[in-house]
Amino acid sequence: MAESLISVRGLKVALPDMTRKPLIGRAPLAEILKGLDFDLPKGSVTGIVGESGSGKSTLGRALVRLIEPSAGSIRFDGRDISHLSEAELRPLRRDLQMIFQDPMSSLNPRRTIFSIIAAPLKQNGLGDNLKTRVAEALQRVGLPQNFAGRYRHQLSGGQRQRVGIARALALSPRFVLADEIVSGLDVSTQAQILTLLEKLAAEMGLTVAFISHDLSVIRRLCQQVIVMREGRIVEASATDALFDSPKDAYTRDLISAIPLPEIDAAWLGTLATTKALT
Repeated sequence: MAESLISVRGLKVALPDMTRKPLIGRAPLAEILKGLDFDLPKGSVTGIVGESGSGKSTLGRALVRLIEPSAGSIRFDGRDISHLSEAELRPLRRDLQMIFQDPMSSLNPRRTIFSIIAAPLKQNGLGDNLKTRVAEALQRVGLPQNFAGRYRHQLSGGQRQRVGIARALALSPRFVLADEIVSGLDVSTQAQILTLLEKLAAEMGLTVAFISHDLSVIRRLCQQVIVMREGRIVEASATDALFDSPKDAYTRDLISAIPLPEIDAAWLGTLATTKALT
């Protein structure tokens, strides 16, 4: 078994429930994650799937320590990062990167693509040779160097997501959280982004947590899958095993909900005849 980069034990996260906030005072806490145990092997791509409200995005933000756990532990390469202060986390930030779901929100419209990619490099002490570093980051995701002078609104949806990937990977992180990064893209662009991420993960030896509600996307990209429901893990296994023999009824329901193409029988007959004639 591969060595774990991230190991999670008994993870709980409680956040303020704004729907129950009184007129005076703080909102009561609602437990979102309810004691999770799992490992992310080094160099693996792990899918985290579940319906809306299952806690998968909260889990992702806890893994990169944008949220502090209320209980349990998150160990990164053997070090407990569960309750480190921001000052203590700062040296680890370049190793814990995130690709956001909506690049229209995560990319500053007032900054050029060069400035967007250069910002984390400068913040992490990699401000030398910025022009070269940004050009390399763009090239890595299949964008030409002259895109560095463009702004967010001048790019297509797929190109904006490539910039988001370039920004995250410019620091050569060890762990990347990808949160619903293809959900707003058309099918052909989704395939291109998934192929790109798969290629870069292999080339750079990345450990990736890929959050999605779409099991067909998870099956395409991931080596193992964690299925979540109401803040708990209901099933976790290798991808092929999960799809071939799902153990939990909820997982079976998710798999049965994957849309399958409607095949025209007449078209199949025409195709068979055409093949027979060639």
